[in-house]
Amino acid sequence: VQLQASGGGLVQAGGSLRLSCELSGFTLDDDGVGWIRQAPGKEREAVSCIASNDGPTYYAESVKGRFTIFEDNSKSTVYLQMNSLNAEDTAIYYCARDSFNCPYDYNGNYIYMERGLNSWGKGTLVTVSS
Repeated sequence: VQLQASGGGLVQAGGSLRLSCELSGFTLDDDGVGWIRQAPGKEREAVSCIASNDGPTYYAESVKGRFTIFEDNSKSTVYLQMNSLNAEDTAIYYCARDSFNCPYDYNGNYIYMERGLNSWGKGTLVTVSS
């Protein structure tokens, strides 16, 4: 099982980026895929998740309405479209296989549960300049 994240870069505040996560060894028929980010000096934070078998999508409160997670038809690539970026979005973004299939809180926000994230890709750096 491998995941490869790409698409990061430097963008001005208000701009957009699209991240990609290529899956190998599994597809979205098996498990969900989550995006997690880690800003400098901060803990990892759940961003978004797409559940398996055409399941629902989930977001962190901080990115709702700005980020969109979706898959390609082959279910082997997961994208994260990020719009209206701001400096607080600056972080290394990781995609991971979520064997808990996108756990969420009572508000429907995706939550970070490391025990369920059993395969990680190398991160891609997103830097938003203000």
